[in-house]
Amino acid sequence: MRLPLLVIRNQSRMTDLATIAPVQADSATARGPLLELRGICKTFPGVRALDNVSFPIWAGEIHMLCGENGAGKSSLMKVLCGAYVADEGELYNHGEKIEIKSTLDARQFGIAVIFQEFSLVPYLSVAQNIYLGREFPGKIPGTIDRQKIRSEAQRVLGMIGSDIDIDAPVHTLGVAQQQIVEIAKALSQNARILVMDEPTSALSDTETEHLFGMMRRLKAAGVAIVYISHRMAEVFLLGDRITILRDGKMVATVLPNETTPSDLVQKMVGRKVDAIHRRGDNIKPGAVALDVKGLTGPSGISDINLNVRAGEIVGLCGLVGSGRTEVARAIFGADRITAGEVTFFGKRFSGGPDEATRMGVALIPESRKSQGLALIRSVGDNIVVSSLDKLFPSHIFHPGKAAKVAQAMIKKLRIATPSPRRAVQVLSGGNQQKVVIGKWLAAEAKLFIFDEPTRGIDVGAKAEIFALMYDLVENGAAILMISSELSEIVNVCDRAYVMREGIIAGELSRERLNEENILQLGMHHE
Repeated sequence: MRLPLLVIRNQSRMTDLATIAPVQADSATARGPLLELRGICKTFPGVRALDNVSFPIWAGEIHMLCGENGAGKSSLMKVLCGAYVADEGELYNHGEKIEIKSTLDARQFGIAVIFQEFSLVPYLSVAQNIYLGREFPGKIPGTIDRQKIRSEAQRVLGMIGSDIDIDAPVHTLGVAQQQIVEIAKALSQNARILVMDEPTSALSDTETEHLFGMMRRLKAAGVAIVYISHRMAEVFLLGDRITILRDGKMVATVLPNETTPSDLVQKMVGRKVDAIHRRGDNIKPGAVALDVKGLTGPSGISDINLNVRAGEIVGLCGLVGSGRTEVARAIFGADRITAGEVTFFGKRFSGGPDEATRMGVALIPESRKSQGLALIRSVGDNIVVSSLDKLFPSHIFHPGKAAKVAQAMIKKLRIATPSPRRAVQVLSGGNQQKVVIGKWLAAEAKLFIFDEPTRGIDVGAKAEIFALMYDLVENGAAILMISSELSEIVNVCDRAYVMREGIIAGELSRERLNEENILQLGMHHE
C-alpha cells in the first residue's frame, strides 16, 4: 500500500512527510534472517506476557512491531536485548543457535535498544551518558580520553541534527532532549540491529525528519531496524514488514501493501473481550463532582474538557504518551496550568495537591512507589498521612488513634501485612496499591483519580481493586480512571474520553465504548 500523502501530527504542529520516500525491502531478505527468535515464552506472576512468539529480523529492513499496550511488544524486545531471559524458546544468529542472557551479551551481537523509559544517569553530562561503559582509553593507562568522548558525542548528535550541549547534565534537559540522547546512545554503538520503541513520541517535527533520514541511511548500510509505533503514518511510511502481537501471541506478519490501517486495528483488537470485571448497567449518575474546561498546560495538554458525576466511573484512555497522566496531575494541582479551570463539587479549584486533598480529591498515581508511597515508612504511617488534618485537628498526634485507623483500613481492604508497623516496601504490588487507596479512604475522599490502578499487580488483586471501585461509586463517590488496558476501560467504565497527543480526540458513550473505537480515535490515521 503506497500512501500519496502522510502526515504526522505532533500536538499543534504538523509535519508534511510526503517528501520522505517510502522505504523498500532490501534484497538481503532473500538470504534469510540476520537474527531470529523462535517459540519465545515469558511468564510473570499472573500474566503470560509472551506465548510461543517467533520473530525473524532481516538485515537492511525496517520491521514494524504493532499491538495494543500490553500486547507483549516491549517484553519481546527485552528478551532480544537480554533484559529478560525467556522461559522457553531459542535465538539464532545467521542460523546458529545462540544465548543472550544479559545486555552485555546482546551488545556483543550488535543489538542496541531505545526504550520508552530512559536509562540515563541524571547528573552525568550528555557526552558521558552516550558513552557510559564504553569510554575511550586515554594515553596514560587507567585514564579515559574525555576529549574524544566529547567529539564523538558531538558527531553522533550531529547525525540526527541535534545541537544539544554535550556538556549539559542530563537532568537539566527536557523529555524530548533526553529522548535524543537515548537515540544518540544507541546509534553510537554501531549496532547491526537497532530497536526503537516509540522514538518520535517526544520529538519535534525537525528532529523526527532527521531521525527518519538517519534510519534510511542505516537501512541502506544493512542495519536491521525493529520499530515499535502506534502511529499509522509511520507504520506505512517506514515499514517493510509489519508484525502484530495480541495478548502475548503473534497474530500475523504482513507487508504494507497487503493491508490497511483498519485491517491492522482489527487484527490488534480482534479477540473476545474478557468480561470478568464487567460493570453492571444500573448506573444513576448524580451531581457533577469534577468539571474541567479548556485545561491547558506546559506539560503538553491542550483544551481539555471533561466531567465526572457522582456514581460514575469515567475512563481517560489513549496510547502511551497521549497525555493522560499529565491531565490527571494538572487536575490535582501537581502540574502547572496556563489556561482553563477545574471545578470540584461546584467549587472553583486553583491550588495545589494540599487544597485538592482538603476538597475531597484523591490521586492514586501511575507510579505508586515513587509518587504514592513513602517506602521506608510503615503501612500505618502511609495510611494516615493524607488524613492527619482530619484525624488531629489540634495538630497533636495520638499514636493510638492513628494505629486504630490504620488497623481498620487494613481489615477493610484485606491488606496482607502482619502489622501496621510493617515497612510498606516489603509488601506485594497489589497490597501496596491497597495502601495507596487506603490512605485516601482514611482521608474521606469523594473524587478519586485512578492512574493505572492495576499496573504490576496479579489477577486476584485486580479483582479486589475493581470491586472496591464499584463499592466507592455505589456509595456516591466519583471516579476518573486511566488505564492502558483497553479491556479494563471497556468493562469497568460507564463512558470514556480518548486522548491523542495532548488533546481529547473524542468521547465514547457506554453504547460505543469498545476497543476498536478507542483505537480508531487514539491512533494516527493521517
